[in-house]
Amino acid sequence: MCQFVSWKKHENKVYFLTNSDLETKEGKKLLKDDVRDDLCGHGAIESFYPELKDKGENLECTDLSTPKNFPKEIVSALKKGKLSRIGIALDILNEAGRAEYDKIEQPALAEYDKIQQPAWAEYDKIEQSAWAEYDKIEQSARAEYRKIEQSARAEYDKIEQPAWAEYLKIKQPAGTEYDKIVQPAEAEYNETCALAFSKIVKKAKYRKDAWK
Repeated sequence: MCQFVSWKKHENKVYFLTNSDLETKEGKKLLKDDVRDDLCGHGAIESFYPELKDKGENLECTDLSTPKNFPKEIVSALKKGKLSRIGIALDILNEAGRAEYDKIEQPALAEYDKIQQPAWAEYDKIEQSAWAEYDKIEQSARAEYRKIEQSARAEYDKIEQPAWAEYLKIKQPAGTEYDKIVQPAEAEYNETCALAFSKIVKKAKYRKDAWK
């Protein structure tokens, strides 16, 4: 998985995603697709700029101790808070900036936890019960299979596969229900953090000296 900050370089031009890119038709598609979990990665950049597929250099750097590690375009975007929905670069904030960010992030996290934790407990209760039932059947089938191995493989599959299907039949709706509850809360938390960081990082007084 790629790390924040990632960018592509092709023909002396730097390509990366910004907050405003996610507001476009192409950007909103990224948020719906599987790539949403890796928005900071090269795959997301190529999805937004399909003309870059298999072209240019894939570059990334996680060392935010100095802006010298990044192209000037990314340095400018970071300081203007334009990347906060792609990744939150807390390392460029000084103590005062971090304190300001924490004042907003911590209550938002507490609010998210209030929703996520009970939802996870409910999902886990259903999933564990379903797994225990599957495991009971699978272990019995495996023990029988070990007795006669090769000729027993078909018999093992005949027992194990319906048990696995039954487990998934219970687990998957429970996971869907969990996502339905938690994803809006997670999105709200992420958006709160992104907005907070963007607002704070724009002020030079909250950035480390190297990032003034």
